[in-house]
Parts: sequence; C-alpha cells; structure tokens
Amino acid sequence: MKLFTLLNHSLTQEQLAQIHTLNITEIISLNTESTLDSSSGGLWGQIPPEIADISPLLQPYKQALQAQSSKGDYLFVQGDFGATYAMVEYAKSLGLIAIYATTLRKSKEILNKDGSITKQNVFKHCIFRKY
Repeated sequence: MKLFTLLNHSLTQEQLAQIHTLNITEIISLNTESTLDSSSGGLWGQIPPEIADISPLLQPYKQALQAQSSKGDYLFVQGDFGATYAMVEYAKSLGLIAIYATTLRKSKEILNKDGSITKQNVFKHCIFRKY
C-alpha cells in the first residue's frame, strides 16, 4: 500500500513510525519536481492567497495522484484549507483514504533579559485521523 503526501513539512520520526503500522510499503511526496512537472514543484506550500480560483494549481497534484495511486492507498494532506479540502474530495473520489495528523502543542514563554517575552511552541505528533 502507498502513502502519498502533500505537506508543507517533512514527516517526523513519530509520524513515520505510525505510518508503518498502517502497512504502508511506499511513501511518495507529491510536492517534488520528480512527481510533478518542473513548473509545479514546491507550490503546495506557496499557494497564493490573492488568487480566487486555485483549481488550475491543483491539477498537477490531481494528475500525479490519479496516475500513481490505487484504491485503498492513503493521502496524507495538510496545508491551505481550500486546497486541502479539494484534494481530500478528489482523493475520496479515487477510493483513497485521506488522513491528517493531530498534534499536541506545548507553549512556553521565556522572559528575556531586556523584558521582552519569547514564545516557543513545540508540536508533538499524536495520531492520524481520517478526513
């Protein structure tokens, strides 16, 4: 079974460990130039907020998913809300299982010598959920 990813970040060790419990044999990032044509690579994390219709921007991802996936494969997708929604709906239409990661956030405030405060957020993977 394959897991396709559309993310703005790399998979964490915790995520990789849980992915292997899903009987995943191959992980394929759809956000690389090797899986898309060179004009689209890396765009997932840079979807312009001023564009009303993002459908054309999603076509390369949809084409790659359709060409490489089989029913029952997974799509792990997170990012721009509208783009994520569109890709989840498309994945489901292909018979894929769309998932996202839940995280536990720990926030820490550090008082600096100059009186300013630095806020640090640490995110830890918990589980995957189906959309």
